[in-house]
Amino acid sequence: MTSPKGNAVLVEALGSALRRGGNALEDVPDLLKRVLAEESWREFVTPRGELVQHERFVDFVTTPPTQGIGASVDLVRRIIASDAEALDLLDQALAGRQGERTDLLDISKEVKAPTGTTQAAALRRLRKDKPELHADVLAGRLSAHAAMVQAGFRPKTVSVPVSRPDSLAAALRRHLSPDDIARLIRLLLEDVAPEPEGTVTAVSE
Repeated sequence: MTSPKGNAVLVEALGSALRRGGNALEDVPDLLKRVLAEESWREFVTPRGELVQHERFVDFVTTPPTQGIGASVDLVRRIIASDAEALDLLDQALAGRQGERTDLLDISKEVKAPTGTTQAAALRRLRKDKPELHADVLAGRLSAHAAMVQAGFRPKTVSVPVSRPDSLAAALRRHLSPDDIARLIRLLLEDVAPEPEGTVTAVSE
């Protein structure tokens, strides 16, 4: 951890990027990663020379400038959504593991943990249960979704326009085994009940 004055430079840069918005938001992921990695948020001085200390990262986020960055956790998550490393560091800080500070563990009572199919939720599950795949995601070798599928935490899905049977058939051939394709054909044919030969369908007027 650097000095409070040194921390202030990073804190001000992060807060300024959030307040300016627009293209400045592109700097937020990298600035946030530095603030978290160097723990600059814990202790810094304001432009007026006031010493600010935070024990919980959520307080640093939500406290108005210049004693915090005056944002919401959800807003920060949305801004850094495409940066897996930044999301992962943020989640660890909110969960109290960033810097191994156990006094932050009660933060889960106030900040809703990422759930569902979000990238943040995937990173949390991988970090907990599949650290080797988690490392691959942070290194850019796998997407969070691909890692979840590889770990068996999500089913493998295929998205194909139903209006193009030829594309649908090609996709199924790529992703299904011959046995699965044969079983699929049998299942499809079970629902097709051809009319007996010689029958006439009556149409009422």
